[in-house]
Amino acid sequence: MKRLTSRLFFATLFCCTFEKVHWNVAGTVSLADLLAICFLTAFLLGSRARVPRTTQVLIGFLTLFLVLDLIGFYDLQTAMDLQQYTKGLVKWLIHFGFLVGAVTWLYRRGRDYYWKAFAVFTLGVIANAAFGILELLAARAGTNLDAYTVSPLTGGASQINVYGAVEGQSVFRPNALTGDPNHLGIMIIVPLLVLAPLYLRLERNHRLRRHLGLAIGFLIIVELLTLSRSGILGLAVGTLVLAVPYRHYLRSKTLLYPLGGAFAVLAVAVASQYHYFEVVFKSRVQTGGGSENAHFAVYSFIPAVLHSHPLFGLGFNTFSVYYGFITGKTNWGPHSYYVALIVETGLVGTAAFGMFLVWIFARLRGARLLGKALAAARDPLAARVSPLAWGYTAALLGTMASNAFYLTMQFYYFYVFLALALAMAPIFSSAASRTKS
Repeated sequence: MKRLTSRLFFATLFCCTFEKVHWNVAGTVSLADLLAICFLTAFLLGSRARVPRTTQVLIGFLTLFLVLDLIGFYDLQTAMDLQQYTKGLVKWLIHFGFLVGAVTWLYRRGRDYYWKAFAVFTLGVIANAAFGILELLAARAGTNLDAYTVSPLTGGASQINVYGAVEGQSVFRPNALTGDPNHLGIMIIVPLLVLAPLYLRLERNHRLRRHLGLAIGFLIIVELLTLSRSGILGLAVGTLVLAVPYRHYLRSKTLLYPLGGAFAVLAVAVASQYHYFEVVFKSRVQTGGGSENAHFAVYSFIPAVLHSHPLFGLGFNTFSVYYGFITGKTNWGPHSYYVALIVETGLVGTAAFGMFLVWIFARLRGARLLGKALAAARDPLAARVSPLAWGYTAALLGTMASNAFYLTMQFYYFYVFLALALAMAPIFSSAASRTKS
């Protein structure tokens, strides 16, 4: 049973960013949904009663959020509200249930298994990004790669994002196996910001140093190709966080190798079609377009909703119904995690989620203090714990910044990221204790 559970767990981690791989059965059922449910089933069948303290706190938050969402049920007004509420609640239960199970499973399997899990998650994002590059190359050659890969598997239409055209030449933004190039851009910042400090602290002759440098350079290239302003915003915020403890690396050759390689590749591409890239760049830095106005406009709904439903909001996952009723548009969600949070769960739900984030940051602070204590004791484990803790902190803050205009904090990958971040401190604390004893 352990072997089966482990395989399902790794499969979920690897595929957690593959949004396009889904089927329209009783709503939208993704590959990650199926894998997570299978993992949780196997985990519960072979589980022991004792769980770490982190899991106990997570169960407490799950109970709190569930109670608040159930209270919000009484604010539903239409059959469409009920349908969206039910779908959203079921999906969230799977996500948070996976978080609880994943933290417990990682803690029980120990440090070496944890590194394998982290590697599988990172490789999954890299594989997704690599598909995006192939997708872009195929589109430039006049072929829809999704039609030969994703569509036969799911039975649905799928293609690369077409941003516009420059002198008759289409501008493509790779969305890879995610549903949107902005989703891809925001997802990529997690491995980028976590791998960067680990790479900087690796020993000069470590066998993984070159691999991590190549991975960082590759992900930077894909990040820029997505043309995602939200992704760049999150990456910038996370980089500023890392610049504090790693400022002495800013001029080092170690950092310049992946950055220089990535920008050299991009410079060659830009030089070959300068006017094309100039037009695209100017279109992405302007802030007065319809897309930008729509992203900011959703914030205007907050006062009206809080006036009518201040405590518990409109009901979980029902913003799209409200938006459609007000504007007549049915294809536009809140496009901001914080708008969705406030509008759908009200002031009480928002305060509860704020408590959850404060607790997560407290756990990450504990991990950073653990790294500092290991460094003071001259334990070589500090060279792994400190950069990992700082990387997770930067990635969380970067993702939060990006979600001012998107909702990736509702997606599977974010719960996988939280599981890795929250399991870190108890795993490495116990490993350090065993080493001392």
